[in-house]
Amino acid sequence: MTPSYEAMREMLCTAKTIAVVGCSRDPEKPANRIPAYLQEQGYTILPINPSADRILGQKAYKALRDVKQPVDIVNVFRPSEEAVAIIKEAIKIKAKVIWLQEGIENKTAEELARQHGILYVANRCIMLEHKRLLS
Repeated sequence: MTPSYEAMREMLCTAKTIAVVGCSRDPEKPANRIPAYLQEQGYTILPINPSADRILGQKAYKALRDVKQPVDIVNVFRPSEEAVAIIKEAIKIKAKVIWLQEGIENKTAEELARQHGILYVANRCIMLEHKRLLS
């Protein structure tokens, strides 16, 4: 179940750091444009991409488990079938929110996130929600 608009607004207002799993180096792809937008809005972006050293001027991490600083939101640009593994890593780093981009849903991942007290948003674009709720 998707959180209410008030809950999503609260998530976006209180978050400072967003780890972007599947962040792309290609500025034409949504997995680069959306994190760039979030960075422009003042969020610290932590790109997660095993084949990149830097994205958007930030150090890129090979995997979510390599991040050693607090993460408020894990924003996911990977296929739905990878969501459970990503949630397991998010649990280990104590992320507060999992946000799966448009077209990405996984009921098993949702249940796992809820069991661990992680707020879960699926099949929604974080940039569009940010613009709608905070602009």
